[in-house]
Amino acid sequence: MSRHVSVHKFGGTSLGDAGRILRAADLLRAASRRGPVVAVASAMGGVTDQLLAAARDAESGRIGAAKKAVEALRARHEEAAAALSRATGQRVAFDAKPLGELVTALSGVALLRERSARITDLISSFGERLSAPLLAATLSARGGAAAAVDARRMLVTDDRHGAATCDRRRSDPRIRSLLRPMLRRGLVPVVTGFIAKTAGGETTTLGRSGSDTTAALLGAALSAREVVIWTDVDGVLSADPRIVRGVRLLPRLSYREAAEMTYFGAKVLHFPAVIPAIAAGIPLVIKNSFRPDGRGTTIAARGEGGAGIRAVTAISGLCLLSLDGKGMTGIPGIAARVFGATARLGVSVVMFSQASSEQNIALVIPEGDRARTVAALEQEFRYERLTGAIDAVTARAPIAVVAAVGDGMRGTPGIAARVFTAAARAKVNVEAIAQGSSECNISFAVDETDRVAAVRALHRVVG
Repeated sequence: MSRHVSVHKFGGTSLGDAGRILRAADLLRAASRRGPVVAVASAMGGVTDQLLAAARDAESGRIGAAKKAVEALRARHEEAAAALSRATGQRVAFDAKPLGELVTALSGVALLRERSARITDLISSFGERLSAPLLAATLSARGGAAAAVDARRMLVTDDRHGAATCDRRRSDPRIRSLLRPMLRRGLVPVVTGFIAKTAGGETTTLGRSGSDTTAALLGAALSAREVVIWTDVDGVLSADPRIVRGVRLLPRLSYREAAEMTYFGAKVLHFPAVIPAIAAGIPLVIKNSFRPDGRGTTIAARGEGGAGIRAVTAISGLCLLSLDGKGMTGIPGIAARVFGATARLGVSVVMFSQASSEQNIALVIPEGDRARTVAALEQEFRYERLTGAIDAVTARAPIAVVAAVGDGMRGTPGIAARVFTAAARAKVNVEAIAQGSSECNISFAVDETDRVAAVRALHRVVG
């Protein structure tokens, strides 16, 4: 049965109101006719933000405002349940019991005037715990057979609250033992996304795009044939349609292409979240729940093939740091010390380049980390600066990194020339360049004011 299972994850926009929940239930019902289905439900759109705002109110002692937010959540879900009951002609019940636990948690925060990561995870968990039963009840009322499943019964993580890591060794057997019997009985398990628990039973959350992570973990454990991510866009596009006209839907991408695109700014998928599915070789399908008949984008081991650039992406809010000095030439360990300093700070290096003369090292980091990274590098190389081996540590911001991506770039002569000729024609000054040995990405740093012009210029040479 395993390879016939499909996992369908619905994001918050796809579950934002009664009409969207009904649409999601119908999509699940249609999918279940083709084979066993597991659903993963995010919180209704905006609910997690409301929960976190209530937690902040409670921490500030505004328990009245926090409780008012809980009542607003109750009203929203009750209203959705009532509308779903009218639409299906069957009673779609809303279970309000979790809200009592939520009020207790918020009251504790207000009493202590303290909001730990542990209690924040607990408070954040209620959105999914309210939406999954609502989706399951709607599917049942629509003629399907479904049951809500709390992911905390299966997913065991470490205790890194806010961005917990799943223990696959413990979790996978639990997933299989709980979900496979349900699937054999023809049930659609509707699993709470985003949340899990520690070995000690404390609620955790899986971090950014946690529901995607849940879907990927379930798909990997069940050896699913596909993981479908239902969202509010048609799939992955060749560039950001907000700044580029004539973008194209990319029907198929390789895992590598998708990884490069999402790292450099494409928002449709948070790539680290779906690594468990990729490791198992499971295709990911991005579909629009508002236009389900669209082709969407399939991300698999192999892309479409063909030479050239497939997409152009960009990421903003960055800073370009440079170390310059003739005394760096031939001195081993300089780059290692640079990376050691950023690693100790926990600063992510978005891009790195080094002149072949070894007289310059440039790295691109988030602009918010600028001051502390400059201070750390000046401290790290204080001796070299005193002796004149390194002239200075300089910083420029705001910077953007633009990336041209495509498996077909590999081994194709003239790609770099096309990229930089396009940038030059748009009068874009390139500050730093990086290309990995895989040759499926050429990325370069530009002033933020040149970002849009660079993306538009490069998109003209896509394909």
